[in-house]
Amino acid sequence: MAKTILLAGIASITFLASETLAQEASLSLNQDGVHHNHKHHHHDHSTHPSEPIGLMGGHMHDQGNWMVSYRFMRMQMDGNRIGTDAVSPEEIATTIPNRFSGVAGQPPTLRVVPTEMTMDMHMFGAMYGVTDWLTLMGMAMYKDNAMDHVTFQGGAGTTRLGTFETESRGWGDVMLSGLVRGYQDHMHRVHFNLGLSIPTGSIKEEDTVLAPNGTTPRLRLPYMMQLGTGTYDIHPGITYAGHQDAWSWGAQYKAEIRLEDKNDQGYAWGDKHGLNFWGGYQWNKNVSSSLRLAATTQEEIDGIDPNIVAPVQTADPDNYGGEIVQTALGFNLKGTQGWTRGHELGFELGIPLYQDLNGPQMERDYNITLGWKKAF
Repeated sequence: MAKTILLAGIASITFLASETLAQEASLSLNQDGVHHNHKHHHHDHSTHPSEPIGLMGGHMHDQGNWMVSYRFMRMQMDGNRIGTDAVSPEEIATTIPNRFSGVAGQPPTLRVVPTEMTMDMHMFGAMYGVTDWLTLMGMAMYKDNAMDHVTFQGGAGTTRLGTFETESRGWGDVMLSGLVRGYQDHMHRVHFNLGLSIPTGSIKEEDTVLAPNGTTPRLRLPYMMQLGTGTYDIHPGITYAGHQDAWSWGAQYKAEIRLEDKNDQGYAWGDKHGLNFWGGYQWNKNVSSSLRLAATTQEEIDGIDPNIVAPVQTADPDNYGGEIVQTALGFNLKGTQGWTRGHELGFELGIPLYQDLNGPQMERDYNITLGWKKAF
């Protein structure tokens, strides 16, 4: 389902981009077919309806303009599923084979099951209009991850030995991006996104766990609890946005493509493709709302970290990736006078509509984004 939405959306965005670029070319020709240079007209972005706060790289800035931002994003996961079907901890513990069975001390099935996870991300960003057609953007992220588990006693059965929590926190990967304008008029805007993710986040985080035999060893944490990818990744994309009177709308395609076959621990995250459609309404000069539909598809992890060995689903690289479609409702408050001018606050709540996961894997419950922007 998500792949169908992605392919249809990519085709739609490509058509919009080509159509608007063709319009720009035709407008720059006079009736005799002679091309004339024309002066670029600057647009006051403060009068444009705001895009959803959860959307990254959705707008550009004119030459010399800055914007700084802070976003707090929380993703909550609760329960597990295989494909589109929910699965209980007891079913996982008694029926799902342990990839590492045969290694000393490893049981035949998964005897440790994650039950809940909270991922908090603090994102600090800055944008600068180098020219009217090029905007540079940088973003740093601080992560705080916590995962709850239940451990089943011994190598078989449904007796619960106990529960435990693992945590990891620290700075993640740094993102540097360029946004290149393709077309802009009084109603439509098209720009191209190209980002580079630099592997500054740790991929060697450890914590204490409760093993099925009752011991509490300190182990390297599974992949989703690490702070970075460990690889250089490119983030290409294209964004279209339009507005008329109080209404706004847009579409965006973005991808995460790994530039390396594996990191220094022996693996690479699967490539990811995402598509967003949104619409918004400006209720007055200070308040707007938005509704967004987002679809993502991601491949499983390629390779394996030999130091991540445990009877838990998150230690298996095959239990990552899948397809998710979600909807998100957002609100924005924009300052327009006095000391509030240039400041903007945003909120967005995302709820999944469809999840088809390479599992067993934790399913998404909801995610929220709170943000502040200051343009100057």
